[in-house]
Amino acid sequence: METVTLNNAVRMPALGLGVFQTPPDETRAAVTAALDLGYRHIDTAAAYGNEREVGQAVRDSGLPRDEVFVETKIWISDYGYDETLHGFDKSAAKLGLDRVDLLILHQALPSDFDRTLAAYRALEALLADGRVRAIGVSNFMVEHLTALLEATSVVPAVNQLEIHPYFQQRSVLDFDDRHGIVNQAWSPIGGITFYPGYGENRTSVLADPAVTATAEAHGKSPAQVLLRWGLQQGRSVIPKSTRRKRIAENIDVFDFALTPDELAALDALETGRRGGPAPEDVTLASHGRAVPEA
Repeated sequence: METVTLNNAVRMPALGLGVFQTPPDETRAAVTAALDLGYRHIDTAAAYGNEREVGQAVRDSGLPRDEVFVETKIWISDYGYDETLHGFDKSAAKLGLDRVDLLILHQALPSDFDRTLAAYRALEALLADGRVRAIGVSNFMVEHLTALLEATSVVPAVNQLEIHPYFQQRSVLDFDDRHGIVNQAWSPIGGITFYPGYGENRTSVLADPAVTATAEAHGKSPAQVLLRWGLQQGRSVIPKSTRRKRIAENIDVFDFALTPDELAALDALETGRRGGPAPEDVTLASHGRAVPEA
């Protein structure tokens, strides 16, 4: 397993298992399979409703706690300083952990950015107290990151974004690279639909001729090529699957390398089309929902 070193010297496995949209009753089995197959990084979120099952699978694995990197996210309904501290307490209790490896803000919430800033200051306090090892953000664009850096003290360790050849967000990636923020790809294999109402009538990156040709050349699957594309450019990738065979396939990406020409061919596939909501579309009115206490 390759690792990336965060800006506070914490080492994070470059590839992890994502559990977005994984029902709680399937999450435990998926995480158990992943840990058995060699994964050491699990990404969940308060809004996913499956933190408890992630924590249970980590405990049942028998692996030492410091061998499994656990990442979770605070949902917008728990933004605000005190609210975010409480949001962390809820997540930590469900996970069954005293300390979380990476805690991030799930959305930028530009419609109420003062609340976002207060939430991030709470993350800074949790970091200072040693309750989290690293902090970061998700779905933050350049303008959000610029405002955050001007108003806070700790540079985010990670920015989790939709990143795949059809939607690369190069201006954000470049900003993050300049500031020592690791780009982490959700939806790194660019499937067809990620959110209800988004992605209809859209061709999957997996079926793109440039991807399938590269896969054939290496004797790999299109998904493996897309994960390798992200990893070779220094990003973290967190593919999601509930099937053991696919989970195993997704981690089998460290025994080949794409050529510069192959990387360039995939870079050239940009469409500029998102697979999920734009940050400004995520508001408390449209997406706010209470995160249960237990």
